[in-house]
Amino acid sequence: MALEWLHLPAALLLGPMAIAVILAVTGGGVGTPRWGFVIAQGVVGLMISTSLPPTIFGEIAEQWPIFVAGVLSTAIAAAALGWLMARAQIFPGTTAIWGSSPGAASVMTLMSESYGGDMRLVAFMQYIRVVCCALVATVVARVMGVTPADAALEIVWFPDVSWPAVLATAAIAAGVSLLGAKLRIPGGPMLLPLAVGMVLNLSGLMPIVLPPWLLAISYAVIGWGIGMRFTPDVIAHAASTFPRVLMSVLSLIAICGVFAMVLVAVTGMDPLSAYLATSPGGADSVAIIAASTKVDVPFVMTMQIARFLFVVITGPATARLLSRAAR
Repeated sequence: MALEWLHLPAALLLGPMAIAVILAVTGGGVGTPRWGFVIAQGVVGLMISTSLPPTIFGEIAEQWPIFVAGVLSTAIAAAALGWLMARAQIFPGTTAIWGSSPGAASVMTLMSESYGGDMRLVAFMQYIRVVCCALVATVVARVMGVTPADAALEIVWFPDVSWPAVLATAAIAAGVSLLGAKLRIPGGPMLLPLAVGMVLNLSGLMPIVLPPWLLAISYAVIGWGIGMRFTPDVIAHAASTFPRVLMSVLSLIAICGVFAMVLVAVTGMDPLSAYLATSPGGADSVAIIAASTKVDVPFVMTMQIARFLFVVITGPATARLLSRAAR
């Protein structure tokens, strides 16, 4: 919880992952059962589906040229940087490409294992980007008049909830994620619940209720499961590549900053909205900052979610294509 009090994005996943890494490389710790790791992915998949407002596709259709340009510009820049790292053989297989993908960090990390990437190194790359992007976004917001205190939203860990709805949601997360694993669908334990959740959310058939304590447990299980896979050799390799990974992350942030300037020039949008919309970091940190500022929150989050969906859909094909081209 210490990292959460510091308002570090993905703190509830990063903290357990860091502790698990330390225990794994020192010969201690207990691994998570596979079914627990799978169900936790299902909970996260449902959580992501709840961030999709029913109006998202209408908003994209109304301003499709802007959304297409915004999504493709960031995705292409990230793919190019990933290809360069793969070409330089900094990481094995498709790891560099998945690690550079500007989707939700947890989703990219979990999907990478199904498509030939090293989940541990992908997590290393993804969460460096998440932290760097959050820091830069916070600085940009502060320069434009937002303080960290304004951006920190208080979390009510045990709110009043409908327990039948919570139990139904948990049952869907468990059942659908285990089905995705049994069917051996690549990324299925997260992507299948995400798809089911989108249908339920957009159709209004059933409320998806995920109290913060359930999300915290799921994040911790995923973080612990990833962390326990680390070995001293992986840690040594990650440390040796840190300067190049950091340079790649900062390059992507700078490129996205240029895209934001173009967006401002073309649409007349305020600079902070444009920057937050094109930021390649985690949507959670962007949402916290956007919600506490005078920006176009629907546009910012729709752009972030549109890019996430694009990367999830095209990620496997992109990774295969670029890994072949890098040989």
